[in-house]
Amino acid sequence: MTRSKTPTLDQVAGPPDLRALSDRQLRTLADELRGEVIDAVSQTGGHLGSSLGVVELSVAIHAVFNTPMDKLIWDVGHQCYPHKILTGRRDRMDTLRQKGGLSGFTKRSESTFDPFGAAHSSTSISAALGFAVGRDMGKPTGDAIAVIGDGSISAGMAYEALNNAGHEGRRLFVILNDNEMSIAPPVGAMSSYLSGLYANEPLAKMRSLAEGFEAALPAPVRDSARRARQMVTGLNSQGTLFDELGFDYVGPIDGHDMEQLLTVLRAVRGRATGPVLIHCCTVKGKGYAPAESSADKYHGVAKFDVDTGAQQKSKPSAPSYTGVFGKTLTDEAARDPDIVAITAAMPSGTGLNIMADRFPARVFDVGIAEQHGVTFAAGMAAAGLKPFCAIYSTFLQRAYDQVVHDVALQGLPVRFAIDRAGLVGADGATHAGAFDLSYLCSLPGFTVMAASDEAELMHMVATAVAHDSGPIAFRYPRGNGTGVAMPDRGEVLEIGKGRVVRQGRDVAFLSLGGHLTETLDAADLLAADGLSATVADARFAKPLDRALVAELASQHDALVVIEEGAQGGFGSMVLHELAASGALDNGIRVRCVHLPDRFIDQASPAEMYADAGMTAQDIAGAARSALGLSDKIVKLGKAAG
Repeated sequence: MTRSKTPTLDQVAGPPDLRALSDRQLRTLADELRGEVIDAVSQTGGHLGSSLGVVELSVAIHAVFNTPMDKLIWDVGHQCYPHKILTGRRDRMDTLRQKGGLSGFTKRSESTFDPFGAAHSSTSISAALGFAVGRDMGKPTGDAIAVIGDGSISAGMAYEALNNAGHEGRRLFVILNDNEMSIAPPVGAMSSYLSGLYANEPLAKMRSLAEGFEAALPAPVRDSARRARQMVTGLNSQGTLFDELGFDYVGPIDGHDMEQLLTVLRAVRGRATGPVLIHCCTVKGKGYAPAESSADKYHGVAKFDVDTGAQQKSKPSAPSYTGVFGKTLTDEAARDPDIVAITAAMPSGTGLNIMADRFPARVFDVGIAEQHGVTFAAGMAAAGLKPFCAIYSTFLQRAYDQVVHDVALQGLPVRFAIDRAGLVGADGATHAGAFDLSYLCSLPGFTVMAASDEAELMHMVATAVAHDSGPIAFRYPRGNGTGVAMPDRGEVLEIGKGRVVRQGRDVAFLSLGGHLTETLDAADLLAADGLSATVADARFAKPLDRALVAELASQHDALVVIEEGAQGGFGSMVLHELAASGALDNGIRVRCVHLPDRFIDQASPAEMYADAGMTAQDIAGAARSALGLSDKIVKLGKAAG
């Protein structure tokens, strides 16, 4: 009989079982849990480094607090794999991030132990305060515990929540998981300040955070900042910023020392009357050498070999869109010294690491601070530079007010490079770029493009460089391109002009963005049934190519509009144009193929688009519907011919 590698973990069906174990057994359990996480992620891929960093913390929290009555909220949620194993989902970890399986983040519908879903950063303290208010108003909920990383706590929303929580004075626990590594090395004064705390004794009081900020400044600026702070706040104490905000500060403590964790958590749970911040220092990728030695600490990995750490990534037949953007922008920056780039803690994820390697002084990583990043870019544009603000579609949502108020309203030529447009696969609905067409096309003065292949992306980068009369955005999918021939350099496109890529007579397809290949496949399906289709690549959602739309509507019996976005986007723009021009009065039949009015759970991108009704067969079906033909009628007609 083979002995189990996890005899202690095998005794745990849920958190109540943890509370029956001794402290020594909990230490053993943590070691077994770490191995279990490594084995599980090696089979599925996912967020490994962040999960390994919180193994001991996960065990200690569940052992001390009464979850799920006490609400444990993981900020972002990409570090929640140990938590999932401990809360009754161990037997489903092989389904992680797959269709019908466990989410890679916390998800309310998945477990009562996930009281608040998250996949974007810096929301945990706000949500925890909401639970604390609910408890104090008689709702059946216990303590609230927010676990937030040093990268996430640098975002403005976290400080808004800290300020409000300190003012409220309610019993609340915030655990700052400081591993000195968010997705990329954290930037700014907060990171530098926290890094200096390792020299202090555990449980020692920190110096004032404000003074820590000042210490990193040049002497004349530092003196002015100190005087300004003291004039405005009247603070001249040796407490921390967290103290001044109304929190009791405990730390820093070793997040991998189970004895220290248990002692501190038990103490604060037993004694706290108001908000408490526990500063917990951890190592991302802890306990797995390939992760600890990797630059990104194995933040996000494909399936991998546990013994070597080698990831099973297939060699792409075409370059990635992200890589094409990064290389193209770098080439353009070599010709134009006014080009600068901004990322919000995602230099490699957006491809800007390529430009940063060559022109480090012209790439700015603002940390997890999309709002600041957009307004920062607006200031650069107002100064006469050519800023490229490279932010994922779903992350740009966090800065919409700044896009409207600071960029669009002032007509500033900020260039928005919007990666991860459309459905993205294993990250699921939280990272799907479904709404940027809708929320950008409604803004006056905005130019909005979408790349149908990697060569088109090169053209759109070049177009954005040349466009200096207002804000411009271009969106492109996650993953690899289509394998088209690549030009030596992108061409500047005529603003608001699309292109016809195939000429037909019966039905017209007008595609925007990355679904052009599926649209061409749909035209092939119709051709097999004797129907001839025109296929056009819109290129621009705004300004709309009105002449092209009019031509397609007037010369075909039906028009099908395709976009990788939610309803209310490009299709709506086309319908508004057809209505305003009177084209709908003449009997043109129109169908729109877009993402449905619901969120789509994780799966492969192909499976997600099938779920959305956006396959080539679906597009061909929309054309047949518009023509008043069923599959059966078309086939009979072909046979008769």
